[in-house]
Amino acid sequence: MHLQVVKVLLAGRLPYGVGLQLQKALSDHHHKHLNAVANTLLLLEHEPVYTVGIRNKGYTEEDEKKLRSLGAEFWRTNRGGLITFHGPGQLVAYPVLNLKQFHTSIKWYVHEVERMVIRVCAELGIKAETSPDTGVWVGDRKICAIGIHGSRYVTTHGLALNCNTDLKWFDHIVPCGIEGKSVTSISRELDMDVTIADVLPIFRNAFSDQFECELIEYPLSEASQLLRDARRSVLKI
Repeated sequence: MHLQVVKVLLAGRLPYGVGLQLQKALSDHHHKHLNAVANTLLLLEHEPVYTVGIRNKGYTEEDEKKLRSLGAEFWRTNRGGLITFHGPGQLVAYPVLNLKQFHTSIKWYVHEVERMVIRVCAELGIKAETSPDTGVWVGDRKICAIGIHGSRYVTTHGLALNCNTDLKWFDHIVPCGIEGKSVTSISRELDMDVTIADVLPIFRNAFSDQFECELIEYPLSEASQLLRDARRSVLKI
């Protein structure tokens, strides 16, 4: 059986805007056929930021100012879903894939992402599941937010899995616009400190199995160039 190749780009901790520019550059590789192996799994964590999706439920400038005053950035994005928080201790994965090389369905893709995260949690000893609300849950506590964008079957945005995130950041919003539900992390559920570095190998294996692909490291020189260009692009905005 022929496995698709997906390049893994470990980008470290980045401001949200740099992450957006990286995704744009990687999705351009698909749309402009710039790269024979353009499928990429971008793995990183963000500096503190609140982001709203296309259903932004009218977040006012006042709301924005209040959230910025906490020491976080605030971004409006084109992903699915409502408001969420990204920050240190949260594993963010942006798979930039051409679904025509996997299965031409955004619905299928979201389902596979959910199953993959449930599998990661299971390997760590946490029983997670889906619910009518997007994302992955432990009871009525969200452990992983999912928000996807697809353009001509090329995916951007992705998922954010709370490893040892400071959950107090979520106290200032209604996460993903869902009243009466709370947020949790792998560390909280296991009552021990579990870092992104602890979760990464499990996550990579689960991704490789779920999407039946071979993961290879992104060439270091190319990755460094992409990061430099992304940082430069943000400075110009």
